[in-house]
Formats: sequence, C-alpha cells, structure tokens
Amino acid sequence: MKLHIKNMVCDRCVLAVEEILQNEAIPFHNVIYGEVHLQNELIPDQKERLIKRLDKIGFGLIDNRSAAIIEHIKQLIIKRARNENSDYDNKVKLSHYISGQVNLEYTYLSHLFSSIEGRTIENYFIEHRIERAKELLVYGQMTLSQIAFDLAYSSVAHLSCQFKKVTGLTPTYFRDIGMAKRKSLDKI
Repeated sequence: MKLHIKNMVCDRCVLAVEEILQNEAIPFHNVIYGEVHLQNELIPDQKERLIKRLDKIGFGLIDNRSAAIIEHIKQLIIKRARNENSDYDNKVKLSHYISGQVNLEYTYLSHLFSSIEGRTIENYFIEHRIERAKELLVYGQMTLSQIAFDLAYSSVAHLSCQFKKVTGLTPTYFRDIGMAKRKSLDKI
C-alpha cells in the first residue's frame, strides 16, 4: 500500500516520517519524497494517529488523486530545481520530464496544477530554482557563474534577471544581506 504525504522536501523530512512510522509501530518498506510504501493497510486507529503526528510537524496525508498528482509534480520540480536528477533528465524540457514521470498529458497536469495551486508549474519551478540560488549565494562557496551552471541556467544574465524578478534584488546584493531573505521550501 502506498500513502502520499505533502510537504516532504528533503532527506530530513524522510527521516522524520520514518521515525514517526517506527514510533507508531507501522511496518513499511520504504519512504521517499512524498510517498510511504507500507507493508499492510492501516487500521483506522493507526491512520488517525499517523495523521495527527504528521500534522504536528507540518506534513499531511493526501487522500485524493488530484492532490497526490500535485504533490508528485512538486517533488519532481524540487529535485529538478536542486539539480538532483541525471544529466539526461535535466536536459529534457520540463514539460516532457514531468509528463513522462507522471504518465499524464502535460496540458492536463498544467491545468490541474494551476487550478489547485493558483500558479503555473513554470512559476513554481522558477521559485524553487531561485530559492536554491539563494541557498548557494548564502554559502558563499560558489561564484555566480558556477551557480548559474549548477542550476542549468543558460547564462549568468538569465539567472540574474530571474533572480531580480522574483526577489527584487540582484544576486550580489542578496549575497551581501544573506539569510534574512531566505524562505523555507515548504513555504514556496
């Protein structure tokens, strides 16, 4: 059995969900971003306790198909924005990558995402790329050129233009002011 969990955006999220499952004595095969593969169906009492524990730390159980599709798209976008895919997947057009991974037409996915999230898939992707750029800028270990290359931007100018459009700041100025302007990934 598979459960879908919203707001799982990092390895620490996976560890937190695994810990909840272990504490609740719910046997599972594995936990990945947004999904839990259980060994057995949950009994109502287990499900109720799991929902409460997940809600307590900012996660939520997704019970309908549309919400599960949206969460899957978000997880794919986060991986792609953080450059955690293979080189091949990063070179494929975003629309083809998402529709290929979800096995549904992109026009349907785009409409569904926009109607539920109130923004486009592309805007969500840009926001995550910029958030990753902010993170790398704050670390101060990479040049702007290296960041642009790492995030698969066509040029530093393209990154700078999108960065300023989203944040209202230049990347250089942002680096100077640092953490004050960062967002938590689940707040994007």
